[in-house]
Amino acid sequence: MGNKNISMAVIRRLPKYYRYLADLLSRDIQRISSKELSEIIGFTASQIRQDLNNFGGFGQQGYGYNVEALHREIGKILGLDRKYRAVLVGAGNLGQALTNYSGFKNAGFNIEAVFDANPKMIGLKIRDYEIMDSDNIESFVSNNDIDIAILCIPKNGAQAVADKLVSSGVRGIWNFAPIDLEVPSEVIVENVNLTESLFTLSYLMKESDDQL
Repeated sequence: MGNKNISMAVIRRLPKYYRYLADLLSRDIQRISSKELSEIIGFTASQIRQDLNNFGGFGQQGYGYNVEALHREIGKILGLDRKYRAVLVGAGNLGQALTNYSGFKNAGFNIEAVFDANPKMIGLKIRDYEIMDSDNIESFVSNNDIDIAILCIPKNGAQAVADKLVSSGVRGIWNFAPIDLEVPSEVIVENVNLTESLFTLSYLMKESDDQL
């Protein structure tokens, strides 16, 4: 990204800015102030200005932000002006749902192949993808310049699959397996733990009930 001093908290807010700005563009809104943006997103105007100032600011005093330009610049900051080649490993219910989601391709993330270790799944189709044998994953990744792997497999075996992917050249892993993967420092792992998220929801609901 170029600036290693930007906190992960700021980085994790950027996709939300990007999403809300896209919605504004769909409604043909061309200009917005940090105050107006704060009322929509839920962050304070000061927080929004501080976040964006990490990357140059983009606003003009007395004018606010040009919505289209800000959306485009945040997309560049997030790397969405690039194209990524991905493989998906694990063709169960979650893997099928992700494969069927068209939003990834629209954002530049192209799933090139789907793999599974279950012999009963190999050869079946999800959309236009014929499920391939996981035994062939290393050669496919090596020969097709794959950037990202999406792991939708059980905890057991996830580290071994990750090792194969990394040794074959994958630079990023979107990990849905309930395990903290051990990878070299140059490989980026983004963990998505659905159970932890559900437990967080449970806690917040409990706290809300306790205050009644």
